[in-house]
Amino acid sequence: MFHALIGFRFCFESDVRMTIGVARCQMKNRNAQETRRVYQELAGHRRRNSLRCEDGMLAPPAPHRAEVEHLVRRALYQRLGRTPPRFAQAPHPLVVNASARHCHLTPQAVVTLFGAGRTLTPMKWLYQNGQFAAQETVTLIGPRSRVISNLRILGPCRDLNQVELALTDAIALGFEIPVRPSGNIKGTTGCMLMGPAGFLELTEGVIRAAPHVHMSPDDAAFYAVKQGDFLRLRVGGDCGVTFDRLLVRVNPDFKLEVHVDTDEANACGLRPDSPVELLAPSAA
Repeated sequence: MFHALIGFRFCFESDVRMTIGVARCQMKNRNAQETRRVYQELAGHRRRNSLRCEDGMLAPPAPHRAEVEHLVRRALYQRLGRTPPRFAQAPHPLVVNASARHCHLTPQAVVTLFGAGRTLTPMKWLYQNGQFAAQETVTLIGPRSRVISNLRILGPCRDLNQVELALTDAIALGFEIPVRPSGNIKGTTGCMLMGPAGFLELTEGVIRAAPHVHMSPDDAAFYAVKQGDFLRLRVGGDCGVTFDRLLVRVNPDFKLEVHVDTDEANACGLRPDSPVELLAPSAA
């Protein structure tokens, strides 16, 4: 009996290791394809200096732990013939990240701030496919002549200039900023950005980004929502809270990810291992 149990345990652990290996290979292939696509769009890119492949490109991102765990969890429930809990039945795992202050720039703004011929240099891949934190940073100058140095630029470039701050950042700088969905900058306050090659004055574009969730059409179908709807986000833990107005953004290229700012994340003690759950909106 003892030897039979040992043999079963060995086979079960071997299956787990094989499942994890398959999951990692699947995710690496997906990420590698997206990485090649992004680099084709970054015309005139220069050689990279860290986390680089032999050809100078930023190495493809490793599979996120949540993605691997989700695939393995579903495979194990199937192997054991048991019904998985609802969160494991979802098409993709839920990831919640704190979005620190940053800015998005147009290609022309990059040239103005960093010089002719300059493009953004990927430094670190973000969770969303093709999105990255650039090596380049700027200095943000507020109305009280107070500054935030090393404001990170996120890429690739967009068709508008936008600065996203937390409320405490805005108070320190002297800004009065509205809560807006990304891209909705009409009527917002502007600012001055300073780079190594020049200044850029924005007449609008400084916002506090509304808490939101990125999801694919499959995720939207699972949670029974559509573009522009709202969900609730429950964050567990010692300081757990529920966000009642989580804006839904749907796109085939999106991975299931919630973005809150650093004030919101700190208020609920958000950690990588915090229990999180998407809930239907409360009844009116």
